[in-house]
Amino acid sequence: MATATVRRSFWEILEEDVVDAGLPPPEARGFYSALRSLADAGRREGTGAEVWRAVVAAGLLRPEHPHALHQLVYYSVYANWDSSERGPPPYWFPSLEQCKLTNLGRMMETYCPKLLGSSYVDPITSFSLFQKYSVYHPEVYWSIVVKELSVTFHNEPSSILDTSDKFMDSGTWFPNAVLNIAESCLLPSNSPKKTDESLAMVWRNEVSDDSPVSKLSLKELREQVMIVANALDTLFTKGDAIAIDMPMNSTAVIIYLAIILAGYVVVSIADSFVSKEIATRMRISKAKGIFTQDFIIRGGRKFPLYSRVIEGSNCKAIVVPALGNDVGLKLRSHDISWKDFLSLVEGLQRPYEYSPVYQLADAATNILFSSGTTGEPKAIPWTHISPIRSAADSWAHINMQAEDVFCWPTNLGWVMGPILLYSCFLNGATLALYHGSPLGRAFGKFIQDASVTVLGTVPSLVKIWKSSKCMEGLYWTKIRAFASTGEASDIDDDLWLSSRAFYKPVIECCGGTELSSSYIQGTLLQPQSFGTFSTASMSVGFTIFNEQGVPYPDDKPCVGEVGLFPVYMGASEILLNGDHKKVYYDGMPSYNGMILRRHGDIIQRTVGGYYIVLGRADDTMNLGGIKTSAVEIERVCNRADESVMETAAISFRSRASGPEQLVLFAVLEPGVAKDEASLKTKFQRAIQLELNPLFKICFVKVVPEFPRTASNKLMRRVLRDELIKDSTLSKL
Repeated sequence: MATATVRRSFWEILEEDVVDAGLPPPEARGFYSALRSLADAGRREGTGAEVWRAVVAAGLLRPEHPHALHQLVYYSVYANWDSSERGPPPYWFPSLEQCKLTNLGRMMETYCPKLLGSSYVDPITSFSLFQKYSVYHPEVYWSIVVKELSVTFHNEPSSILDTSDKFMDSGTWFPNAVLNIAESCLLPSNSPKKTDESLAMVWRNEVSDDSPVSKLSLKELREQVMIVANALDTLFTKGDAIAIDMPMNSTAVIIYLAIILAGYVVVSIADSFVSKEIATRMRISKAKGIFTQDFIIRGGRKFPLYSRVIEGSNCKAIVVPALGNDVGLKLRSHDISWKDFLSLVEGLQRPYEYSPVYQLADAATNILFSSGTTGEPKAIPWTHISPIRSAADSWAHINMQAEDVFCWPTNLGWVMGPILLYSCFLNGATLALYHGSPLGRAFGKFIQDASVTVLGTVPSLVKIWKSSKCMEGLYWTKIRAFASTGEASDIDDDLWLSSRAFYKPVIECCGGTELSSSYIQGTLLQPQSFGTFSTASMSVGFTIFNEQGVPYPDDKPCVGEVGLFPVYMGASEILLNGDHKKVYYDGMPSYNGMILRRHGDIIQRTVGGYYIVLGRADDTMNLGGIKTSAVEIERVCNRADESVMETAAISFRSRASGPEQLVLFAVLEPGVAKDEASLKTKFQRAIQLELNPLFKICFVKVVPEFPRTASNKLMRRVLRDELIKDSTLSKL
């Protein structure tokens, strides 16, 4: 990919720079002429931000233009921008007219004149004030928002929030409410508007990239879910935990909803896990069965999945074929094929009808796993309330509406899978699924053909799309917003992504499984800056404190650990395999009389009030959007070669922003010399077999010894600091 020449200011760009960036001379001439006109207008406004706003508003930079041209203009516009004085440079600007049409803007225009009184001006000016109001009056905010979602209570809650039980740190939300959240996903509603004929899901198989997308209406989805729910009752006992370990395809979504509709509990297991990790999750959750596939199809190749599952569990497996109607291998005697499973309801007169199992709102519906700093993942139960937080944040921050088509390549084993599912079905939007790898052009063509309007990503995926140029010639212009989570975004990668749809906003999201969503995000009511978060999530309060536990002033730039306010709608209250209070509250400082909730991120609040996540307070690292711990990686790599005495796993960013990369330091037996490349191969293989094939090693470095504390604890932070100082990193 060509790299643009960046000028010291926007006004110094020359016509030959435009040609060098990839435009043919005749086209470059017209582009340069238009650019100069915008430059003259921008010069009168006096700021780089106004120049960039004019360039974007004019549609001068187009998705089909070379990325080098986008780089030339953007980086030259902001060449003299002083972030230390002005904050991160904005690339997307809200208009008041459009803001008033968003979900949150409409809500503010309706309720804020009364709630905020004379302080209310408009959705842009008063957004931060209303966000703070939602923190200190969450029962008011949630009483309004829950009516905007497709949430049907069988018994209405006695209130929105009850804080009388001091053992419930996050408060008791929707006390005495009875519902089934899967039923809410499947029923027609007036607000949001969805009918039986509404499009619920669209998808395409990897092997059918030139075929029309497959479609399922809300009624068809409901009937298929109810058939599966009826079949479940022939094999399991109410309340059983039932795992799903398969790609997030249309069948997996139907299974997920059916398990919850029928009063069972989903156990979420990512399809990338090795047998040992599957076994751990099956043991912790006490799962009684598991849905899986015979194979995973990627790039026309078959990768085994069923064989990994049966190595990790002796539970009954229901096996879905990756291709066709019949499974492609021999099953154990107590396992059952998907076709035979569905045949269990053939004797029923109406197999497509089912009475939902109604439960109290705090009943468990889904067990998800989040890695901490120990070897065993934290088992976090979601309730019927957790999806309300997921869907509400999409409603407020991404402006999810009934006409949207939402795609996010993910898996039900990761928190983003359920968030995506509920964000669609509780907002009346269409869920778009690609049954295949998201790495190549075929996925991008699906985004185009399915008319996706909101596309979710992880930064490492965007980096692959940009570097491979695989999306050139595709039209993503129906996309009105992107979303990004899982790891820190790279500014240039986000520049490329946003430019694919005429610079639509990339809404950054950062949260966790235990929060049911994000604690900081972007929003369509504020200017957005690449690789940053512009606000705390609606109704979420937090403070940033220093190493002594002293909070910084709320309106000042700073760097420190984030502490969340404890009253947090959707946040976990228990762990199945740990002491929840110890994990999230012990040792945390107080703020305004509250014991803060631990999240573990080190974040920076910039000038202008934006946020940047700088890493973890502990040694947890984030690789490809998956949280893991240094201890887990080191445990595996220490056994990978007999000459290795000890390893240290460190994550770092080669740029100020961007995804974390994994580096392994190794101390060898005295007198032993080993090639670092061969060690890297052995370590990578060990990680692939025992942990996760998605964890990629950047490089391996052999050192004579590790820095340690007086008590002999490994000082990984010192190793990380040495990495950052290493000038060779700039070449990575």
